[in-house]
Amino acid sequence: MNVEVLGISTDSVYSHKVFKDISPSASQVQYPLISDRNQMISRAYRALDENAGVASRTTVIIDPSGEIVSKVTYPREVGRNSYELLRLLQAIQFGRETGLGVPANWMPGMPGIERSTEDIGKI
Repeated sequence: MNVEVLGISTDSVYSHKVFKDISPSASQVQYPLISDRNQMISRAYRALDENAGVASRTTVIIDPSGEIVSKVTYPREVGRNSYELLRLLQAIQFGRETGLGVPANWMPGMPGIERSTEDIGKI
């Protein structure tokens, strides 16, 4: 999909290594894990839980020009849905490639929506 994935946490690089060594799922991770011990990245993306001193479960999608096009923060007790993140990336790319709007519940292979001010309130 021509995207770059980074995992960023406020844990140390040593924690990342241990996590990858002992966790069967983490050992499968094929993207870089970045330590944000000084919390600068988490704070910059407003993903830092200041009270707990750790980053929230936040996914940020940044386009090639550096613009944040999506930011989703999950409750601490809820994991991310990788299938939904993939669908979101596909929808963003579809919209940019076609110029069409992407309707609710859109899935790859479905049509987009022509953008026209004349259709506002009719569809």
